[in-house]
Amino acid sequence: MRNAGEFIADAYGLGTGTWSMTPVARGALGQIWKLSGNGTAWAVKELLFEKDTPDVDAESALRDAAETLGICSPRLMPDRKGAHVVRLPEGSWVKVYDWVDGAVADPSDPGMLSWCGRTLALLHQAGEGASGTPSGWYERCNPVSDWAELLGKVERAGLPWAGELGRFVATTAVELARYVSPSAPDDVVTSHLDMRPQNVLVGENGPVLLDWDNAGPVSAERELARAVHVWSGGNDFDADAARRVVWAYRDAGGRAVVKDLDAFSMLFATDLNYVYVQAECAVDPSVTAEQRGFGSREAVAKLRGLPDLTAVRRLTEALEAEW
Repeated sequence: MRNAGEFIADAYGLGTGTWSMTPVARGALGQIWKLSGNGTAWAVKELLFEKDTPDVDAESALRDAAETLGICSPRLMPDRKGAHVVRLPEGSWVKVYDWVDGAVADPSDPGMLSWCGRTLALLHQAGEGASGTPSGWYERCNPVSDWAELLGKVERAGLPWAGELGRFVATTAVELARYVSPSAPDDVVTSHLDMRPQNVLVGENGPVLLDWDNAGPVSAERELARAVHVWSGGNDFDADAARRVVWAYRDAGGRAVVKDLDAFSMLFATDLNYVYVQAECAVDPSVTAEQRGFGSREAVAKLRGLPDLTAVRRLTEALEAEW
């Protein structure tokens, strides 16, 4: 990223001198860089797919409200003009955060499971009274005709996982889509929407919640259900781990209740949509070869890690006694 470090340091008033940009991680929305200079370090998120000015109002407001409740997270830094996003000369947008040192959260740690449940309850309290409608990403998925068209593109591109995608389109995509539906308006809160161990770093002062980009309206019940599934082990879930998340959530004042398979609509929708957009990216001639490669790898990884309905039913049954 030539000269980007100096450009960002100047835009944010971080000081003069030599600034270097080191790639750290690549996520679905963009590239994470470590900006180093003047004896300091900052996290820079480069948004690879944003064409218009990104809207960070929900992220900033929820993060600030959560901080007052004791949830630790990196600050979203304003530039010299007070803006929270800056456009690089190359065209992409960036956001700058505090740099956080730490290890990725261990979901087998009972303390982390309790932290997850408690934090989600606090987020739901911070986000009470939301009036917006959840994004379709969390409540809708593509129809069969779209999947068939996408499968044709993947097959014509000769990608080695076309057969795997074809089996998925004919079976799992149809099965999971049956449980994807709009949520009830009276259950909507503003929340983080991506509470995963990968988005939590544990340092000297405890857990820090990262990646607030998706913050917005969501069903509290569905966000809780997805978090329980992810943190308790997915298809190979540990029932005690799942209960620990729920206990901590309830004890911290969380009101959502996971009652049936419909509660996992968000889990199913996001996984189906992730396969779709990454597979679509893998055959998109308008993006870079690196982006197509990333899409291909991510599509395959998600295809091999999708929720199993039988396992989710068993998880629901394991939680029934907790309500």
